[in-house]
Amino acid sequence: MSDENQQKGLLHIMTNTPDNENSGKISISKPLGFDLEKFKSKRGAAVAAVATLQTGFPVHNIAAAKDFVRLHPDEDAYWISELCFVSVPIKGQKQDTLHLIEEELAMEFLPSARVQRFGLALAAKPFNVFFLCIIPTQHLDNSWVMSNVLACEEAKTRWVQATSRKAEGVEAYKVDYAKSETAFALPEWPKQTMAEILAVTFGGTRMISDENHPGLLRLIGAEQSLS
Repeated sequence: MSDENQQKGLLHIMTNTPDNENSGKISISKPLGFDLEKFKSKRGAAVAAVATLQTGFPVHNIAAAKDFVRLHPDEDAYWISELCFVSVPIKGQKQDTLHLIEEELAMEFLPSARVQRFGLALAAKPFNVFFLCIIPTQHLDNSWVMSNVLACEEAKTRWVQATSRKAEGVEAYKVDYAKSETAFALPEWPKQTMAEILAVTFGGTRMISDENHPGLLRLIGAEQSLS
């Protein structure tokens, strides 16, 4: 076959058309066995999945939010009655870390002044910024405590902001309400139970349930095992 005939044959294969039809138009056949799924972006799905995972929440009182706050309206499910806590110094951290502690251990090994007692409620700042709000259960006749409890109760049904009045010479919190209750959307409350939220927030390392727990050993100045 002459060179001219070879070139015509090659062109015929590439165009997949007769020599006298669609001259110059080249069509590219799709490769066989091409798996498009292997190349699809999965990042969007991964981000969505991560967003549903529950992480530990900060724990502080309503005034420390420094913003408007709502507390979960279901007290039976998302308010916890008085628990026992201690703050444990942690190497490398500026602030002590709050730990749950069994009351029997606290009473046996620690001065009563080191033990904190309060309840917790699931709370949210605007735009679903969640935290565990400290609910006072001790010294309820104190003006600070009374105004704190009032703010927490009001926050079940309204957007509330609590601020200290100490600069005014008043020993209490000032309770302000959002001018419009529709200024912020209602919280999209987590689906996890309160027990699940506490378990993630405090984890195994922040629950003192035996006398060899590193947190308790640190508080009583006992030697800790390195094993």
